Amino acid sequence: MMKARILTLIVAGLVAGLAYATPSPAIQPSAAGMWAQVYPDGSVGGWFLIFENNGVYEGAIAKMFTKPGEDPNPICSHCTGDQKNQPSLGLVIIKGMQRNGLVYENGSILDPRDGHVYQAKMTLSADGQQLTLRGFLGIELFGQNQTWKRLPNDVLPQDQLPANLVPYWLALQKTSNTMMTKGGGPRQTGSIRPWQPGH
Repeated sequence: MMKARILTLIVAGLVAGLAYATPSPAIQPSAAGMWAQVYPDGSVGGWFLIFENNGVYEGAIAKMFTKPGEDPNPICSHCTGDQKNQPSLGLVIIKGMQRNGLVYENGSILDPRDGHVYQAKMTLSADGQQLTLRGFLGIELFGQNQTWKRLPNDVLPQDQLPANLVPYWLALQKTSNTMMTKGGGPRQTGSIRPWQPGH
């Protein structure tokens, strides 16, 4: 009887020890946050805010870096629907992204220069610091990639954000994200260059 009880205690102790020693699955980073559109030369075309909205992920232009001679306040004159003639700053250009781990798919991206809408997919790096966006028409194979780099969520103060993005920005400030970078982002020059699939 005593031996059986001791054996039971030993087995219970081993099971508890294994459960404690087994690492819990790592929490995957989210694409939600502030991002810089980075060109191959290291310059930056714009900053974007990606956020969750009604179960899908969207992205909007949070800051633009226009070149001398460019319209500092462009509008999307070629857009359709309720986005027609809306300011490019604050414009939601990424829509309908469905999250599947580190991949966000079945979404679309808008080129604010000509109003064209492309199918799109986003892939987040395992460390949460790089986002690869791919825009395409019909066949993903013939699309084009852009690489975005994560910025600190508070890289822009609230009073410099487009009004429509403030609620999403405030939600980010309440979210503890250990994957955030510290300090400034990449060099802030250049203008936004959306996709031109096939070029």
